[in-house]
Amino acid sequence: MRKDRRWMRNVTLIVYILFALIPLYWMLSISLRTNEETLASFSTFPQHLTLENYKVIFTDPSWYWGYINSIVYVLMNTVMSVLVALPAAYAFSRYRFLGDKHMFFWLLTNRMTPPAVFLLPFFQLYSSVGLMDTYIAVALAHMLFNVPLAVWILEGFMSGVSREIDETAYIDGYTFPSFFVKIFLPLIKSGVGVTAFFCFMFSWVELLLARTLTSVNAKPIAAVMTRTVSAAGMDWGVLSAAGVLTIVPGALVIYFVRNYIAKGFAMGRV
Repeated sequence: MRKDRRWMRNVTLIVYILFALIPLYWMLSISLRTNEETLASFSTFPQHLTLENYKVIFTDPSWYWGYINSIVYVLMNTVMSVLVALPAAYAFSRYRFLGDKHMFFWLLTNRMTPPAVFLLPFFQLYSSVGLMDTYIAVALAHMLFNVPLAVWILEGFMSGVSREIDETAYIDGYTFPSFFVKIFLPLIKSGVGVTAFFCFMFSWVELLLARTLTSVNAKPIAAVMTRTVSAAGMDWGVLSAAGVLTIVPGALVIYFVRNYIAKGFAMGRV
């Protein structure tokens, strides 16, 4: 009976994985074909493999700068979100003050709000102070959504650390900065890894704010991909190649923080 259940579970898992990989395989398959072959007939495998679509991306400045722009402001946002969230999460974890629960809930409501709600205020503010079409503009805009998420995740990890560690460190003569960096941060490094991953992921896939607040100098790859639509039709090969390459940064981040993500799910906070 147990063998039958295990067999059914394994089959179900394999079917689910295959089903989830079909869109990825199809995108990779189209990226290795010409548009003529893609539109001519249906085929499971490319008949004539070509790397011309990838060559376009790596040789056209507007394409590869789209990736560079996205990576720059996403990394900026990730670092700034984590740095801002660390002291805030520590305060919510260790202290009780007037309105702390209400403020914590208010932070999460920012994460629930659609980006379109803040689009016009951001546009008018950045136009007034000259931040339009800059990396810092998109990074700061994404902090509105990533900081609440980062505080929520980090607060759970910090609450799992005993308060006695803080008291012992103060008795031993540690100042708060040295205690926080040398003792406390290593204890919650799994939480920092999980937080950085989710900040990176949400900032990487966000399009509305990134596209509206940039035009040329900081234009993200998601906005550049809309160039494939023209009067002549859709450039399916180049678009698919760009889609394949957009997966690479996220996959690399997952590879480096995979152990931290597993621990985060095990702690029940993610």
